Amino acid sequence: MPGIELRDIRNFACRGVNLHVHPGEFLVLLGPNGAGKTTLLNVVAGLIEYQGAVFFDGLAANELPARERNVGYVFQDLVLFPHLNVVSNIAYGLHASGWPESRVEKRVAALLELLRIPHLASRYPAKLSGGEKQRVALARALAAHPHILLLDEPFNSLDVRTGSYLRAELKQLQQDLGMTTLFVTHDLAEAEHIADRVAIVQEGQIEQIGRLDEILFFPRSAKVAEYVGTPNILECQHTRILGHGLAEVRCGGLDIIVSHNGSSPRKIAILPRDITISPHRPATEVNAFEGSISEINILPGSVRTVIESGKCRFEAELTKQMFETMRPALGSKIFMVLSMMKIKTCDDTINVATEMGLR
Repeated sequence: MPGIELRDIRNFACRGVNLHVHPGEFLVLLGPNGAGKTTLLNVVAGLIEYQGAVFFDGLAANELPARERNVGYVFQDLVLFPHLNVVSNIAYGLHASGWPESRVEKRVAALLELLRIPHLASRYPAKLSGGEKQRVALARALAAHPHILLLDEPFNSLDVRTGSYLRAELKQLQQDLGMTTLFVTHDLAEAEHIADRVAIVQEGQIEQIGRLDEILFFPRSAKVAEYVGTPNILECQHTRILGHGLAEVRCGGLDIIVSHNGSSPRKIAILPRDITISPHRPATEVNAFEGSISEINILPGSVRTVIESGKCRFEAELTKQMFETMRPALGSKIFMVLSMMKIKTCDDTINVATEMGLR
């Protein structure tokens, strides 16, 4: 599968974008609405005008029209044809490209099996669930054996459970096919589950690119730190291996359980939204600590509280509804639980790679 290189891409939304996507990589473009993420997909697909250069495996693609770029595209609104059934929707592009009918039938049958939707073959889009529509749109994007797959917030309209399930399916499918993939989202949690690397896109520029844990621990700018949520970062003074993929790290007098990958963490990080607070002692004892509230900051969409526990200082994020229900006061005692599966660990490998600019 080809690598992708963008050099000094400029248009109405992009301001000198340079980006290199490795062959077979799953790269997530992460950023707020209007940042230019979808525009970058359209540049790669050849659907809009731009200045600069696009390369596929080192070969210039600027002069290639969209139909010759060998790109599969799942659009945000899916654009399934309502008057065509599932089979006809998947086959539409193949017929338009002049594939013989026997080959079309064979390819569509294979895609129905690959996406596990043969039972939907004769249904029309109006009779499909959100998740089923996503599978059909993905099958159509894969129909012509593209070398590159582009996805524009494909799970944005789905409920949390369905989106989570389809993300896992997509990641497995991408790994099985080894397909170079660009995926657009504004959801940090979604990026965390599927990305090999993440590119932070803001105001038409790539602010930072790397593994998500690198970006969390070593944001290159205040804008990046603010966007990813300004995580709580704690130094680890001691590590005790517990086995079964777990370790206990001592941070500022607190013993915190984290996932263990064989190396001793130097630092840990957890986002404010992944800390649960309550005025009542929690039922669990894993990563549950008592503290006191030292600051309350009311933001446009949420409330940030600062909690002092041991020698550590944590920021925890609450919805305004939760804040109104709890009504925490400055200086009051509070209990917090750090979600173990959301804690990121940093070892010397991340530090060295980041300092040397390796990506």
